[in-house]
Amino acid sequence: MYICQKLSEVRHVISALKNNYYSELPAFLPFWDKLEEADKRLLSDTARDVTYPARADIHTCTGECLGMIIVKHGRISVCMQSEEGRDIMLMRLSEGELCVLSASCVIKSINFDVHVLADTDTELTLINAAALNTVKNRNIYAECFVYKLAAEHFSDVMWSMQQILFVGFDKRLASYIYDETLRSGSDTIEQTHEQIAVNTGSAREVVSRMLKRFSDDGIIESKRGVITVLDRSKLKKLL
Repeated sequence: MYICQKLSEVRHVISALKNNYYSELPAFLPFWDKLEEADKRLLSDTARDVTYPARADIHTCTGECLGMIIVKHGRISVCMQSEEGRDIMLMRLSEGELCVLSASCVIKSINFDVHVLADTDTELTLINAAALNTVKNRNIYAECFVYKLAAEHFSDVMWSMQQILFVGFDKRLASYIYDETLRSGSDTIEQTHEQIAVNTGSAREVVSRMLKRFSDDGIIESKRGVITVLDRSKLKKLL
């Protein structure tokens, strides 16, 4: 009797978790109302919540197909990795945004792998790749959404490549620092030179040299893991 009661409690918890996904997914998937009940249940039953501490790897270039990522809290970076192991920033996604580049097995036209890592303590919902692929193949609205999201990602990727190839690094770094202060609402950025290098698609040594120049010009103050903007007007002139 006791074992049966415990099994019933476990089933109740599992059912509650599934119903929770069922209630949350429509907010992120605009094609939800166009799905058959079986497909809604498939996505809901295979979705899962995961949490990562800041700087943790979420998906590596050698990892299996992760599926679609929904950022519930925090922020993630999506990078391409060079043969030497250096990350080149492609995009950053915040709360409420989705990533489909981690689901290369679902979109056959994606022929490169990405490295996804947590910028901050992050909570994600992962939509199972196999389930997403099944639904995409059965529902034209789901298929259109997946490819539309992929096209938006590639637009972000092209913008990042344009910045790296055609914009001077002083302007790129100034723009990054300025955007980070706007995002955080503070003149202080708590990031290492290595983190900034990844996020700006450069090398740590280049970042360190440019930050020293900014510091010598009285624009910022740079300490270990912390950058403080001292003169916002000078920073804006570099943009």
